[in-house]
Amino acid sequence: MMSIPSQVWVRLVCGLCLSAMAVPISAADWTQWRGPGRTATVESGSLPSKLEGGVELAWEKPLGPSYSGPIVFDGMIYTTETVDRKNERVTAFDLSDGSVAWTAEWPGAMAVPFFAASNGDWIRATPAVSKDGLVVAGMRDRVVCLDPKTGAEKWVFDPNGSLKTPLPMFGCSCSPLIDGDAVYMQTGGCTVRLNLKDGEVVWKTLDNSKSGSPGAFASPAVAELQGKRQLLVQTRLELCGVDMETGAELWKQPIQSFRGMNILTPTVIGNRIFNTAHSGAAQLFEIKESQGEWGVTEKWNHNVQGYMSSPVVIGDRIFVHLKNQRLVALDAATGETSFSTAPIGKYASMITDGKDLLMLTNDGDLMLIDGATTDGKPKDELKVANDSWAHLGIVDDYLLVRDLEALKVFKINR
Repeated sequence: MMSIPSQVWVRLVCGLCLSAMAVPISAADWTQWRGPGRTATVESGSLPSKLEGGVELAWEKPLGPSYSGPIVFDGMIYTTETVDRKNERVTAFDLSDGSVAWTAEWPGAMAVPFFAASNGDWIRATPAVSKDGLVVAGMRDRVVCLDPKTGAEKWVFDPNGSLKTPLPMFGCSCSPLIDGDAVYMQTGGCTVRLNLKDGEVVWKTLDNSKSGSPGAFASPAVAELQGKRQLLVQTRLELCGVDMETGAELWKQPIQSFRGMNILTPTVIGNRIFNTAHSGAAQLFEIKESQGEWGVTEKWNHNVQGYMSSPVVIGDRIFVHLKNQRLVALDAATGETSFSTAPIGKYASMITDGKDLLMLTNDGDLMLIDGATTDGKPKDELKVANDSWAHLGIVDDYLLVRDLEALKVFKINR
């Protein structure tokens, strides 16, 4: 496996003893894109009951630009940044006070096409972490696995070199997924399973290397459908179910979209999957299986169009932020719209505890919305950032916000 010791360096700060600060691992750890299960759903009562006076800044650290959401494991918070449009850097902070444990850095920047330049040319993918490794996907599809406690490099996977896959046109946007001893992600040419221990390729599938626009925007998820646990992969053109052990394609469903802009993480509701693509449609599919044969049936189709914000489910409704910048709630059974708000921003990351909805817009406006709302109007609002396209995170009494120029950790007063 390719190694880049001359390009990666680790800086330990103050001889910090991380083992002495370790806290018990719990389901509250925010270990990956959209948190545990990739559903952006936390336990009931985890969200703040109010924002004004209920959420206060605990600490803040200036950083270079990034769209990666911050993640938390074992009392440490990890975030990425692009430095001087040349390097990619990962920093580990103590969650309680913001002290720096270590940093790791490597060359990895790339320029995106001119028509996408307004969306930045800095690191996009959210890392994933477990006790066995911190997995970071950089703009050039290079995946680096670090020791979560020290930042020491464990392995590097470079599909552009080892698999001869093309670089993603817009930079790597797929957030890696750790499941047990495996890492799953979409590269510029295919979907792969890697061994978390050494980065070796276990299998590759869904070859899109000959696509006119290589790479993927969406991040995979794991779901149990019809009794089988499987990997859900949203490629540029199709929604697919993949056998996690073999990489075999179980089923696939073409998705209509503008220039292959399938961006959202699939939303699973029982044996059904909700999807909405840029300039396509909102669709609910039912996945069926009989004697090893898999099939996909469209249950309903709605003309609302999503964009970049992955939905959440509260009760029997799907909350979706649309391309037209409005928040809507769709009935999961019928697709009917129960409300549509005025425009609130180009992007909004959302977390729910099954009762309320916490939403952060790209303008840095934090909104708390009753999950039973009939009009989508917030019951409380608070300005927490200036420019934020990274996903919110929440761990115990801490709210994690990645401003484009800083990491901000807020304390929730319960």
